[in-house]
Amino acid sequence: MSEPPRPPDATEVFEANRHHLFGVAYRMLGSVAEAEDAVQEAWLRWSAAEWEGVRNPRGWLTTVVGRLALDRLRSAQHRRETYVGPWLPEPLVRLDDDPADHAELADTLSLAFLTMLERLDPVERAAFLLREVFGHGYDEVARTVDRSETACRQIVHRAKERLDPDRPVRFDPGPDEERRLVDSFLAAALGGDVDGLHGLLAEDVVAWSDGGPNRRAARNPIIGRDRVGIFITGIAGRRADDLAIAHVRVNGGPGIAVTEGGAPLMVMSFQLSPTGIQSIHAVLAPEKLAGITEWPT
Repeated sequence: MSEPPRPPDATEVFEANRHHLFGVAYRMLGSVAEAEDAVQEAWLRWSAAEWEGVRNPRGWLTTVVGRLALDRLRSAQHRRETYVGPWLPEPLVRLDDDPADHAELADTLSLAFLTMLERLDPVERAAFLLREVFGHGYDEVARTVDRSETACRQIVHRAKERLDPDRPVRFDPGPDEERRLVDSFLAAALGGDVDGLHGLLAEDVVAWSDGGPNRRAARNPIIGRDRVGIFITGIAGRRADDLAIAHVRVNGGPGIAVTEGGAPLMVMSFQLSPTGIQSIHAVLAPEKLAGITEWPT
């Protein structure tokens, strides 16, 4: 007789859910390091728990990670409100383009989507993500944010009303068209071709830049084709000879990584729409680039 299958141990159960847990924590916090810390703390609690009696390990772990991330988000809220200029999430950068990852990442991991979530307070953000992005039941949402199920339904409804009018619409032109648009954008920006850049930008395009306290960046979002075109060509033209630029995937979408003299300078992501480049998110803050391990050479 064949031996019965060996039941999974605590490590196997946790590792089967690690990717999901990181996704929850990162979307809530917008920080790779803080998300990883929350996942590690969840592992410590899981390994010390009597997990064999847990009927729904993913739900249990998600609740723990959600609560940890919610506490961190509450403590970070004041720092973000007093941040120098726009606060943008820490980008996830990959040099390769795995089609299996692309579909999963493109919608709710984009910098455009995560930046939009900054409109919500911590409880709204947690409840909205758990319900609308990850599909958890209102019972699990309620346990995570410590509210009643009825209150959570109202919280999620209110969050959707605040986000839906401006929520990025899924648009996937395919890798060849993405590459063409980004190459054309770079050629126009580095060449000072404002008219050429106008032809690539949506009329209501918005450019965001985050330099933190140590790098110069626009203190407010720049809105509109004319203003964005002038801004981009102005900053690119002054430094074009010193830059090395490479295509990367930024949070599952098209982007570029820029180095200056071999040192990391910026990661820029593009949200595309049928009318052109809809938004640009440029992260220059050194502390948000420090965790990126795959810089192009």
